[in-house]
Amino acid sequence: MDLANKVAIVTGGARDIGGAVSERLAAAGAKVAINYFESRDSGERTLQRITDAGGEAILVGGDMTSEDAVAELIAQSQAAFGSEVDILVNVAGGLVARKTIDQMDLAFLETVLRLNINSAFLATKAVVPHMPQGGSIVNFASLAGRDGGGAGASAYATAKGAVMSFTRAMAKELGPTGIRVNCVCPGLIDTTFHDTFTKDEVRKNIAASTPLRREGRSEEVAHLVAYLASGESSFLNGASIDVNGGTFFS
Repeated sequence: MDLANKVAIVTGGARDIGGAVSERLAAAGAKVAINYFESRDSGERTLQRITDAGGEAILVGGDMTSEDAVAELIAQSQAAFGSEVDILVNVAGGLVARKTIDQMDLAFLETVLRLNINSAFLATKAVVPHMPQGGSIVNFASLAGRDGGGAGASAYATAKGAVMSFTRAMAKELGPTGIRVNCVCPGLIDTTFHDTFTKDEVRKNIAASTPLRREGRSEEVAHLVAYLASGESSFLNGASIDVNGGTFFS
């Protein structure tokens, strides 16, 4: 994929899938604004790998549930790379904690929704005025948004289902302007997300039950994102694409 001279913003782009996306876009020639929230050290390592490979990138901290932080991310991208943003990848999100319905309160549900859907909404709303025809937005949902999630992940699954609906709505709304919007739905990928929230035994069982008999790798997801960001996917719009090794068929 050739992304030479394209400008990309990757929210949650410091580590794991987000870091792999930042590196893959840069390797394809894009100039990348890497957002992080709490993982500055990981972001600096990702930035270093990009620049060591001859790529261009900047690192910008900020909470993507904050309008001011989103505006600052765009402003820093424009200061470094010019006024237009060709590619937006909304990776920022998370599960927060595993809680059953009896353990949740409204504040917890709203926190998870803000982290996953509000962040995608705010970044999309702020970037679109600066996105030229031919631009691409890639959102991140999850297998949880397809199948309801694992134990204690109902809030997360609900939020990721909303991301997929938001993707379809934006594909319809922005398509006439030449902007495509698609979504990636990862399954079990070897990341710190699952190190934190999924027990080792559960991970082994899921991997063993996957037709490919393994977990996915962040780089495998990043290759799909680069394709969706490029002109090679020019007639793909409004799709939510599963990357789960065959665990679930939508």
